[in-house]
Amino acid sequence: MLELKQIYKRFGEKTVAANVNLQVENGKLLAVLGASGSGKSTLLNIIAGLLRPDSGEVWINQVNQNGIPPERRRIAFMFQDYALLPHLNVWQNVAFGLKMQGMAESEAKQQAEAVLAEVGLAAESGRKVHALSGGEQQRVALARALVIRPQVLLLDEAFSSLDTGLRQQLRLQTLAHIRRQNIPAVMVTHDPEEAFLLADHIALLQNGLVIQCDTPQKIMQAPANAEAARLIGAANIRAGYHIPQHAIHFDHPAGSPSRISHVLYLPESCQITLQHPEYGELEWIADWQQMAAQPLQTGDSRPVWIDENAVIRFDTLGQPS
Repeated sequence: MLELKQIYKRFGEKTVAANVNLQVENGKLLAVLGASGSGKSTLLNIIAGLLRPDSGEVWINQVNQNGIPPERRRIAFMFQDYALLPHLNVWQNVAFGLKMQGMAESEAKQQAEAVLAEVGLAAESGRKVHALSGGEQQRVALARALVIRPQVLLLDEAFSSLDTGLRQQLRLQTLAHIRRQNIPAVMVTHDPEEAFLLADHIALLQNGLVIQCDTPQKIMQAPANAEAARLIGAANIRAGYHIPQHAIHFDHPAGSPSRISHVLYLPESCQITLQHPEYGELEWIADWQQMAAQPLQTGDSRPVWIDENAVIRFDTLGQPS
């Protein structure tokens, strides 16, 4: 288990971690979701021991890590740019951490090749890393992270540079290894889709402060405030409330006439921007097949009803009421 207890960190006048308390169970993945500069990568560096907090503690498996140097924490890092060593071949890159721990080369090679087989790169063991595709290089980075049997796996925007199909494949492959090795993992990302796809829990970070931490389902159902709603990619956000998609009823007999200002047909959905007389501009995502039967054009008017009971309203403390 990984625990962050009252972590506080400042750089000059900027606070990048403000009393952060987080816990990640073994075999679970926590996604830290926030905008650039919110303090996401700072948390990873503190966990890894690359950066000392001004106050607070990092605990792994009930052991306080404060004062333990990075090389003794058994933490694996996966980066966006892979950080592979160009002068070494594939298995040598994977075995690098094992050899740094003092393992004999023959045993390190055997373990490296076993993990390469797990990620589908057994046949590429002797190749130079520059000869691999981007997806293959990221799988080498994954194998290198897993071969040391880490206590914690840290993912720093690890999949953002990959194309869509490969990104999805490696995300799920990485998650499967986290479950199999039963280790806690922390992933930082600015992509809500990635966080909701992979994470068991999501921490929303704003200016070093965790403004909400919960399961993806609970955060989606009840974002804590307008900023939390924006971080998860929600639309129709106002200062005091959020109108979720299920609150919008298109072509409803009790609806108010609403003008269609924009229609965007996507591969699996249709994004409609409309002007509601009471709530102003709203975005509604419709099923593409449903809209194909009744094509819309800019300027059309349709009755739209907003279910008041489904509108998420924030109280004065910024919490859903």
